[in-house]
Amino acid sequence: MPDDAYTRAGDAMTLSTKPSVALLGLGTMGHGMALNLLNSGFPLTVWNRTPGKAERLTNLGAAVARTPAEAAGGAAVVLAMVSDDVASRAAWLGQDGALAAMRGDAVAVECSTLSTDWIRELNEAVARRGLRMAEAPVTGSRVQAESAQLNFLVGANEETLATISPVLHCMSKQILHLGPVGSGGQLKLINNFLCAVQVASFAEALAWMERTDLRLDTAIEFLKSGAPGSGILSAMSERMTARTYEVNFLLHLMAKDQRYAKAAAAQLGVDASMASAAQSLFQQAEDQGLGEKDMSAVVEVVRRAHKNLVGN
Repeated sequence: MPDDAYTRAGDAMTLSTKPSVALLGLGTMGHGMALNLLNSGFPLTVWNRTPGKAERLTNLGAAVARTPAEAAGGAAVVLAMVSDDVASRAAWLGQDGALAAMRGDAVAVECSTLSTDWIRELNEAVARRGLRMAEAPVTGSRVQAESAQLNFLVGANEETLATISPVLHCMSKQILHLGPVGSGGQLKLINNFLCAVQVASFAEALAWMERTDLRLDTAIEFLKSGAPGSGILSAMSERMTARTYEVNFLLHLMAKDQRYAKAAAAQLGVDASMASAAQSLFQQAEDQGLGEKDMSAVVEVVRRAHKNLVGN
């Protein structure tokens, strides 16, 4: 179904006919997703491991649940946007998990960036309950989540996609149907693998340039507009030179994504050696206390290494 069909479907819905939605997880991405669901008139119940984040949405009309099961119990569509496999397992299958409480016609939608093994296991658990599942990981960061400009990479059958598309539409720039469950997660890991390699390589390039007599602003503009240029290089050049590291994408999540990407590639006989190199740099940054900063803070690992070298 083309994007304009999603638009027509979404626009045609009235408040009374919009399906009820549960959203599990209100981190950097989930909070923006919740705002757009509320702004579009979807009845929304939210749950977050840290209750304070959920309570901020009550003034905008969200109901706050104490557990994932409570959030999911009355929802037609249950979305999860959490940090990793452990958090996803707890939200869906843990004590008071969402899956056991879902009604028979509801759809489970996993939007987090997760391992292929866990997505397969979760899909099997959903099927055993006789329910439907879609995976819909996203590309974009905090700004895109808040401005309804996310790209959803969907793995699902056509019927399930048709059911959830009005919900995804209000949060999205683009909805890509990539195949069955498992397909969306594969592309998301490939995407984040490529992003991590570019971020890590630019961090090293910037630290290199900072040790020369180059006019730094001129050199960076040349790289941004030349063959190496990309959207992520432009974003990283601004954040790394400003050294503020306001979170758009948490650094420790990129380290996690590289672990998942390496494992997914290895299962298909591909040695993603560049993921190993990027993961090593991100892991060093996490070990140095930068894990809760934006991923652009990885440049500080290279800068600190230079200072230590000079100091010796």
